[in-house]
Amino acid sequence: MSNDFYTSSILPYAAIIIKICRAYTNTQEDFEDYYQEVCLQIWRSNENFRGQSEWSTWIYRLTLNVCLTLLKKNSKHHVTSDQLPDVAAEDNRTFDDESLNHLYTAIKQLSEVDRAVILLYLEEKSYQEIAEIIGTNPNNIGVRVKRIKERLKKILDGKVN
Repeated sequence: MSNDFYTSSILPYAAIIIKICRAYTNTQEDFEDYYQEVCLQIWRSNENFRGQSEWSTWIYRLTLNVCLTLLKKNSKHHVTSDQLPDVAAEDNRTFDDESLNHLYTAIKQLSEVDRAVILLYLEEKSYQEIAEIIGTNPNNIGVRVKRIKERLKKILDGKVN
């Protein structure tokens, strides 16, 4: 992968790629593998970009697809987050901000699709953009975001496991 391509086409979207990869991994090693695989797939697939959506929308969609594919592939070989000992989960945290870690722990308790929706919502994407990325309609996203927020509030308040 050329340095120019990375700098111009991937680096501007690194923050969301990192957030999505973090939401679908439990260890630093897995996170790094997912991030690397996403970058590789963006590089390999960039010629397939047809301009039918924004480049950013395509990046988000590709990142989610890679993470979900790796998650399914690795679920057969790895322990799930529910099975990780508390000490192991704490040792593999990517961020130092404890409240951010608490939020990611709650987000990881959501379904795969709900994780994607809330991460895009937190990136201040419109319902229309989220719908394009997820493959549904904006009304569905609005309802889904409301339900996800309610679930996250319950999780963060300790009312749900």
